[in-house]
Amino acid sequence: MRQILCLLPLLLVTVVAVRHRSVLAEGFAHLGTAEWPWLLAAVGATCLTWVAAACTRQGAVVERLPRRRLLATQFAAGAANHLLPTGLGASAVNLRFMTVCGLPLARSSAALALYLLAESVGRVALLGALLVAFPDALRLGTLLPDAAFGPLLAGAGVVLVVAVTVLALVRRVRSALVSFLRTALGEARSVHTRPARALALWGGSLTFPALQASVLVLVGQALGLSVPPAHMAVAYLAATVAVALVPTPGGIGSVEAALVVALVAAGGPAAVATAVVLAFRVITVWLPLVPGAVTLAALVRLKVI
Repeated sequence: MRQILCLLPLLLVTVVAVRHRSVLAEGFAHLGTAEWPWLLAAVGATCLTWVAAACTRQGAVVERLPRRRLLATQFAAGAANHLLPTGLGASAVNLRFMTVCGLPLARSSAALALYLLAESVGRVALLGALLVAFPDALRLGTLLPDAAFGPLLAGAGVVLVVAVTVLALVRRVRSALVSFLRTALGEARSVHTRPARALALWGGSLTFPALQASVLVLVGQALGLSVPPAHMAVAYLAATVAVALVPTPGGIGSVEAALVVALVAAGGPAAVATAVVLAFRVITVWLPLVPGAVTLAALVRLKVI
C-alpha cells in the first residue's frame, strides 16, 4: 500500500498535466517572450513562500519541529494542494507530518486550524491595508456585480442555519465541537505565551501572501503589464480571497479566471493580463509540481508522513 501511495502523486500530476496541456503550452510560450531577470526573481520569491509556510506551521505548535523535514513537507504539501480540492491536500500532509512527529491528533488538528485562521487573517489584513493605502487600485463592481450580493448572502444564510440546526439537534456533533474548540483555544494560548512562536505564526502568515503577490508583480513586470505594482498586488489578494471557497484542486481554473478579471479591473489590457496570469501559474504551480510530487512520494516512502 505504501508503494502504491508513493506512485500516486506522480500519476495524479500526469493526469492534471494532460487535462491542462493547452494552458501549459500557452503559459510556457508567454514565458519565452518575457524578460528573464524578472522571471528569475519571481522564481526566487516562489521558493521563499515555502519558507514562510514552514515558519507559520512552526509558529502554530509549541514543540520544535525538525526544520529540514518541515521545509520539505511544505514543498510536498504544495504539490498535494494542487492535486486535491483547495486546502485539503496540504492540510492532510501537514496533519500526518505533525502526528508522525509525536503530536496527538487533537493537538495536530488544533494547530492546523490555528494555521488556517492565521493565514486567512493575514491575507485579508494585507488586502485591507493595501485597499486603504490605494483605494482606487481595484474597481470592485467589476469583480462582484450588484446582482451577486443577494445570492451570496442567501447562500451564507442557508449554511449558517444548517450549521446551527445540526449543532442544536445532534448532541454528539456538539460535544465533539466543544471539545475541539477547548483544545484549539488551549493550543492558541500556549503558542502566544511564547513570543518566538507568535512572531513565526503571524509574521509568516503575513509574509506568505505578500510573497505570492510579489510573484505576480514580478511576472507582470517581465511581460510589460501596464498596471502599477501595488495595484497588481491588490488584484492578486482580492482574486485569491474571492475564490477561497471554490473547491477546485489548487484553485486550478477558478484562480486563473479570477486573476484575469482582477487585473483587468485594475486597469490592465485583457490580452496582457491573460498572458501574465498564465505565466504566473506556470511558475507557481506547474514548475514545482513534478519535483513536489517526487518529494511527496519520497516522504511517504521514508515514513516522514
